This record gives sequence, structure tokens and C-alpha cells, in this order.
Amino acid sequence: MRVLVIGGAGFVGRRFVKHFCDCGDEVTLIDNMISGVPLEDWVHKPEKTDRLKAHFADCRYFLTAVSPGNFDLVVHCAAIVGGRAKIENDALAIATNLSIDSELFNWVVRSKRMPKVIYFSSSAIYPPSWQTRDKHIQLPEGYVDFHTTQHFMKVELPDRTYGFSKLAGEYLAQYAKDEYGLDVHIYRPFGGYGEDQSFDYPFPSIVRRVIRGEDPIRVWGSGEQCRDFIYIDDVVKCVLETMDEPPGTVFNIGSGVSTSFIELARRVCKVLGLKRLVRGDPDKPEGVFWRVANISRMHRYFRPRVSLDDGIERVAHHIKKTLRK
Repeated sequence: MRVLVIGGAGFVGRRFVKHFCDCGDEVTLIDNMISGVPLEDWVHKPEKTDRLKAHFADCRYFLTAVSPGNFDLVVHCAAIVGGRAKIENDALAIATNLSIDSELFNWVVRSKRMPKVIYFSSSAIYPPSWQTRDKHIQLPEGYVDFHTTQHFMKVELPDRTYGFSKLAGEYLAQYAKDEYGLDVHIYRPFGGYGEDQSFDYPFPSIVRRVIRGEDPIRVWGSGEQCRDFIYIDDVVKCVLETMDEPPGTVFNIGSGVSTSFIELARRVCKVLGLKRLVRGDPDKPEGVFWRVANISRMHRYFRPRVSLDDGIERVAHHIKKTLRK
């Protein structure tokens, strides 16, 4: 199989590149390396690099120079995000995602032989008004449905420009399916985390604070805000096990379990056998208060295999090795 991974040096994209290379597929990686990790830091099997072609450029320029017919599968992970601080403070930069997604779908549908497309959306498409301190709703896929007018008309603005750009991307994906026959699948990951995730994200940052011996451990906002954490390998495995479902299918990917940032910090301490005080930091942005997935649809096909405690151990082990270097 010929696979194109857009954003292939990023946190999610790297896993897909590794998987398809391990499977013997012909893989092309495109990444502008603004937040991507250099290949020499994560490609550790030189014998497999002959199946990997890497292009370090803006994907929008790359798409103008190559035919979509050259690929059987496109995994689209490219996006400007950079954690809550970026979402809150650099909204127009994040709006560049609108351009990236529109270029992608225009490129795909112009081909006589369209590849299958995996589109990574986000849980940020859900409106903040559904995720408040007094509304604990496990967010189902159907709350945002472009084919059911009565649902769609109720949709409010999503979580800032990042959520808006991903909502628009989903709309383009569904439009490409309906009008052009594109085989596209849409995934909304919730709190994905893993060993080599950027410290712009809360999970590895909190683990690192514990390992460094900070006391008290500071978590952003009140610390009472809850997220749905899922290990990155489970995110990738869910996609791989569901990507042959009918075109246009939307999947939430999460654990369905709420964990506050204060609870996460305490859990890290417990797993590592440490005692620390945990405090919120009201000077830092909090984001929405309660973001947890309804995973009923996902559970028909896939169940996460890595527990939160196991995930904490894996992330902590990686960070300890990194800090020793």
C-alpha cells in the first residue's frame, strides 16, 4: 500500500509512519517541522528507511506537485495547535488550519483515482456551553451532525478558532464524501498523550513537574477541570481497526472517564511512590471545564488497552531517561 502521512513528523503522525513502515508499506511523510521531531530522533531502524520518503515543507506546496492518485491512503494529521496556551493566545495562527484542510480536500477530489482519507478532527469542535462546571455530558458524535438539520442548527460556536477550523474541516470532509464520493473517515481524539509529546501539553508537563521534585505541583487554572485521557497507541490502533467502516463515519476516541488535572497530578505521585501537594494556578488558562467522550460507537469495534496508570509509568520512564541525558 502507498501511504501519505501529512504531519508525519508530529506526535500522532510519527506513530502512523512507524506502523506502515513496519508493515512493509511505501510511506511518504510530509511535515513543515515547525513542531515535528527530526527523523534521526525517532526512526531507529535504518533497514526500513528505504520504504520511507520524507519531505520537509508546507504540505500545501507539496500537494501542488504530486498527484493524489500516487497514494492509496492519506492520513491527515497536520494542524497548528500547540496546546491550550497557543489556542488561547494565537487564534489567527491556528486559523491557518482552515487553509490546510481546504487545500487537502480540493487536492484529493480533483483526482480520477481518489485515495482513502483519514481526517483527524478534535474534541474542540464541541461547544464550550456543553462543557461547563454544571454540565457533565459525555459528548457523542451525533451532537455535531451535518446531515441532520435539527441537530446542526443547534450547534453553537466550538472551542475558539482551533475548534472552528476542525469543525469546518469535518464539514469539508463530509461534503467531499457526499458530492465527490470520497472515502473519508473522521476521528475526534480527546486527551491523547504519550512519551514523546510536547511539553506544551498538560499530561507530560505534569509528569515532568512531579519528577523534577516541584512541591507544590502547579496545574493550570483551578485544576478541577476534567479531561478524557487516552494513550496515543490506543488512538492509532482505534483508527487502524475502524478505517474500513462506511465512508463518512465519525469516531470519538477516548476513555470515557473524566480525570481532573489535580487528580492526574495526584495519580502521577501515587504511581511514582511520591508525596506532593497539588495546587491550581489561576493565572494560567483553564479551557473548558468538563470534556469527556461518549465512546459507545468506538466500543463496538475497539476498547483501549493501556490503563492510565500504565500510561503514566511509560511517560515517566521516558521523561526520566530524557532528563538524565
